[in-house]
Amino acid sequence: MMPADLPNRSVEFFDTQFRRQAAAGEYALNPFEQAVLPFLSGETLDLGCGLGNLSLAAAARGCMVLALDASAAAVESLAGRAAAGVLPVQARQADLRNYAPSQEYDSVVAIGLAMFFACPDAHAMIARIRAAVRPGGVAAVNVLIEGTTFMGMFTPGDYCLFGEHSLEEAFAGWAVEYLKFDAFPAPGDTVKRFCTMVARRSR
Repeated sequence: MMPADLPNRSVEFFDTQFRRQAAAGEYALNPFEQAVLPFLSGETLDLGCGLGNLSLAAAARGCMVLALDASAAAVESLAGRAAAGVLPVQARQADLRNYAPSQEYDSVVAIGLAMFFACPDAHAMIARIRAAVRPGGVAAVNVLIEGTTFMGMFTPGDYCLFGEHSLEEAFAGWAVEYLKFDAFPAPGDTVKRFCTMVARRSR
Protein backbone atom coordinates (compact mmCIF):
# COMPACT_ATOMS: atom_id res chain seq x y z
CA MET A 1 0.00 0.00 0.00
CA MET A 2 3.00 2.26 -0.44
CA PRO A 3 5.98 2.92 -2.72
CA ALA A 4 8.99 0.70 -2.14
CA ASP A 5 11.74 2.89 -3.54
CA LEU A 6 12.91 4.69 -0.39
CA PRO A 7 12.06 4.49 3.31
CA ASN A 8 9.47 7.13 4.12
CA ARG A 9 6.67 7.80 6.54
CA SER A 10 4.09 5.77 4.61
CA VAL A 11 6.38 2.75 4.32
CA GLU A 12 7.17 2.80 8.01
CA PHE A 13 3.53 3.39 8.98
CA PHE A 14 2.18 0.41 7.08
CA ASP A 15 5.06 -2.01 7.59
CA THR A 16 4.68 -1.51 11.35
CA GLN A 17 0.91 -1.92 11.07
CA PHE A 18 1.16 -5.09 8.97
CA ARG A 19 3.64 -6.73 11.34
CA ARG A 20 1.42 -5.95 14.32
CA GLN A 21 -1.71 -7.24 12.58
CA ALA A 22 -0.01 -10.43 11.40
CA ALA A 23 1.37 -11.11 14.88
CA ALA A 24 -2.10 -10.63 16.35
CA GLY A 25 -3.85 -12.65 13.63
CA GLU A 26 -5.98 -9.65 12.64
CA TYR A 27 -7.13 -10.68 9.19
CA ALA A 28 -10.72 -9.42 9.00
CA LEU A 29 -11.80 -7.57 5.86
CA ASN A 30 -12.16 -3.84 6.33
CA PRO A 31 -15.47 -2.21 5.32
CA PHE A 32 -14.15 -1.19 1.89
CA GLU A 33 -12.96 -4.71 1.12
CA GLN A 34 -16.28 -6.15 2.27
CA ALA A 35 -18.10 -3.76 -0.06
CA VAL A 36 -16.16 -4.60 -3.23
CA LEU A 37 -15.70 -8.35 -2.72
CA PRO A 38 -19.06 -9.39 -4.28
CA PHE A 39 -18.13 -7.61 -7.53
CA LEU A 40 -14.83 -9.47 -8.09
CA SER A 41 -14.53 -12.40 -10.46
CA GLY A 42 -12.10 -14.21 -12.74
CA GLU A 43 -8.51 -13.08 -13.09
CA THR A 44 -8.02 -10.41 -10.46
CA LEU A 45 -5.21 -7.92 -9.89
CA ASP A 46 -5.02 -6.61 -6.30
CA LEU A 47 -2.78 -3.53 -6.18
CA GLY A 48 -1.60 -2.55 -2.72
CA CYS A 49 -2.96 -5.78 -1.29
CA GLY A 50 -1.51 -5.32 2.20
CA LEU A 51 -1.86 -8.52 4.19
CA GLY A 52 -4.01 -9.89 1.38
CA ASN A 53 -7.25 -10.38 3.24
CA LEU A 54 -9.26 -9.34 0.19
CA SER A 55 -7.06 -11.40 -2.15
CA LEU A 56 -7.64 -14.53 -0.10
CA ALA A 57 -11.37 -13.90 0.19
CA ALA A 58 -11.62 -13.38 -3.58
CA ALA A 59 -9.62 -16.54 -4.24
CA ALA A 60 -11.92 -18.49 -1.93
CA ARG A 61 -14.80 -17.32 -4.16
CA GLY A 62 -13.10 -18.62 -7.30
CA CYS A 63 -10.89 -15.72 -8.42
CA MET A 64 -7.30 -16.23 -9.58
CA VAL A 65 -5.40 -13.40 -7.92
CA LEU A 66 -2.14 -11.59 -8.52
CA ALA A 67 -1.56 -9.62 -5.31
CA LEU A 68 1.11 -6.89 -5.21
CA ASP A 69 2.38 -4.74 -2.36
CA ALA A 70 5.55 -2.85 -1.48
CA SER A 71 5.68 -4.29 2.03
CA ALA A 72 7.87 -7.37 2.33
CA ALA A 73 6.19 -8.23 5.64
CA ALA A 74 2.74 -8.14 4.03
CA VAL A 75 3.73 -10.21 1.00
CA GLU A 76 5.47 -12.83 3.15
CA SER A 77 2.41 -13.18 5.36
CA LEU A 78 0.04 -13.42 2.39
CA ALA A 79 2.16 -15.99 0.55
CA GLY A 80 2.23 -18.23 3.61
CA ARG A 81 -1.50 -18.00 4.21
CA ALA A 82 -2.31 -18.62 0.53
CA ALA A 83 -0.09 -21.71 0.48
CA ALA A 84 -1.63 -23.01 3.71
CA GLY A 85 -5.12 -22.61 2.28
CA VAL A 86 -4.14 -23.94 -1.17
CA LEU A 87 -5.64 -20.82 -2.74
CA PRO A 88 -4.80 -19.44 -6.22
CA VAL A 89 -3.00 -16.29 -5.07
CA GLN A 90 0.40 -15.14 -6.35
CA ALA A 91 1.88 -12.66 -3.86
CA ARG A 92 4.71 -10.43 -5.04
CA GLN A 93 6.55 -7.40 -3.73
CA ALA A 94 6.46 -4.46 -6.14
CA ASP A 95 6.98 -0.72 -6.30
CA LEU A 96 3.55 0.37 -7.47
CA ARG A 97 4.19 4.05 -8.11
CA ASN A 98 4.62 3.54 -11.86
CA TYR A 99 3.48 -0.08 -12.12
CA ALA A 100 1.90 -0.89 -15.48
CA PRO A 101 -0.04 -4.19 -15.70
CA SER A 102 1.22 -6.39 -18.52
CA GLN A 103 -2.24 -7.79 -19.33
CA GLU A 104 -5.93 -7.12 -18.85
CA TYR A 105 -7.90 -8.56 -15.93
CA ASP A 106 -11.53 -9.28 -15.14
CA SER A 107 -11.15 -7.32 -11.91
CA VAL A 108 -8.59 -4.71 -10.89
CA VAL A 109 -8.60 -3.60 -7.26
CA ALA A 110 -6.81 -0.71 -5.53
CA ILE A 111 -8.12 -0.21 -2.00
CA GLY A 112 -6.36 2.56 -0.12
CA LEU A 113 -3.40 2.86 -2.48
CA ALA A 114 -3.47 5.76 -4.94
CA MET A 115 -3.53 8.49 -2.28
CA PHE A 116 -0.01 7.52 -1.18
CA PHE A 117 1.50 9.06 -4.31
CA ALA A 118 1.74 12.67 -5.45
CA CYS A 119 -1.33 13.62 -7.45
CA PRO A 120 0.21 13.32 -10.95
CA ASP A 121 1.35 9.77 -10.13
CA ALA A 122 -1.93 8.95 -8.40
CA HIS A 123 -4.08 10.01 -11.34
CA ALA A 124 -1.77 8.23 -13.79
CA MET A 125 -2.24 5.09 -11.70
CA ILE A 126 -6.02 5.38 -11.97
CA ALA A 127 -5.67 5.68 -15.75
CA ARG A 128 -3.53 2.53 -15.85
CA ILE A 129 -6.10 0.69 -13.75
CA ARG A 130 -8.80 1.68 -16.21
CA ALA A 131 -6.68 0.44 -19.11
CA ALA A 132 -6.06 -2.92 -17.41
CA VAL A 133 -9.73 -3.93 -17.13
CA ARG A 134 -11.11 -6.31 -19.75
CA PRO A 135 -14.38 -5.50 -21.51
CA GLY A 136 -17.15 -6.47 -19.10
CA GLY A 137 -14.76 -6.38 -16.14
CA VAL A 138 -14.65 -4.13 -13.10
CA ALA A 139 -12.37 -1.65 -11.40
CA ALA A 140 -12.76 -1.38 -7.63
CA VAL A 141 -11.02 1.69 -6.24
CA ASN A 142 -10.93 3.37 -2.83
CA VAL A 143 -9.20 6.70 -2.18
CA LEU A 144 -9.01 9.44 0.41
CA ILE A 145 -10.76 12.59 -0.70
CA GLU A 146 -10.61 16.30 0.03
CA GLY A 147 -11.71 17.14 3.55
CA THR A 148 -9.37 14.56 5.06
CA THR A 149 -7.32 16.17 7.84
CA PHE A 150 -5.38 13.15 9.16
CA MET A 151 -1.87 13.33 7.68
CA GLY A 152 0.02 11.00 10.04
CA MET A 153 0.52 8.22 7.49
CA PHE A 154 1.74 10.41 4.64
CA THR A 155 5.17 11.50 3.52
CA PRO A 156 4.91 15.32 3.27
CA GLY A 157 4.30 16.36 -0.33
CA ASP A 158 3.93 12.77 -1.52
CA TYR A 159 0.23 12.10 -1.27
CA CYS A 160 -3.01 12.95 -3.03
CA LEU A 161 -6.45 13.81 -1.71
CA PHE A 162 -8.82 13.21 -4.61
CA GLY A 163 -11.73 15.42 -5.47
CA GLU A 164 -15.11 14.11 -4.37
CA HIS A 165 -16.08 13.15 -7.92
CA SER A 166 -12.61 12.33 -9.28
CA LEU A 167 -13.25 8.60 -9.56
CA GLU A 168 -16.55 9.08 -11.35
CA GLU A 169 -14.83 11.41 -13.80
CA ALA A 170 -11.91 9.00 -14.31
CA PHE A 171 -14.31 6.18 -15.22
CA ALA A 172 -16.72 8.25 -17.29
CA GLY A 173 -18.68 6.04 -19.66
CA TRP A 174 -18.46 3.02 -17.37
CA ALA A 175 -21.44 1.66 -15.40
CA VAL A 176 -21.06 2.62 -11.74
CA GLU A 177 -22.20 -0.42 -9.76
CA TYR A 178 -21.20 0.82 -6.31
CA LEU A 179 -20.39 4.31 -5.00
CA LYS A 180 -20.10 5.29 -1.36
CA PHE A 181 -18.58 8.14 0.64
CA ASP A 182 -17.44 7.53 4.21
CA ALA A 183 -15.96 9.66 6.98
CA PHE A 184 -14.18 8.27 10.02
CA PRO A 185 -12.69 10.03 13.06
CA ALA A 186 -8.89 9.84 13.29
CA PRO A 187 -6.28 10.62 15.95
CA GLY A 188 -5.83 14.21 17.10
CA ASP A 189 -9.42 15.24 16.39
CA THR A 190 -8.89 14.75 12.66
CA VAL A 191 -10.95 12.94 10.05
CA LYS A 192 -10.47 10.59 7.10
CA ARG A 193 -12.88 10.94 4.17
CA PHE A 194 -13.10 8.15 1.60
CA CYS A 195 -14.69 7.45 -1.75
CA THR A 196 -15.15 3.83 -2.80
CA MET A 197 -16.34 2.99 -6.29
CA VAL A 198 -16.85 -0.12 -8.41
CA ALA A 199 -17.23 0.62 -12.11
CA ARG A 200 -17.83 -1.87 -14.92
CA ARG A 201 -16.41 -1.48 -18.41
CA SER A 202 -18.86 -2.09 -21.24
CA ARG A 203 -18.42 -5.22 -23.36
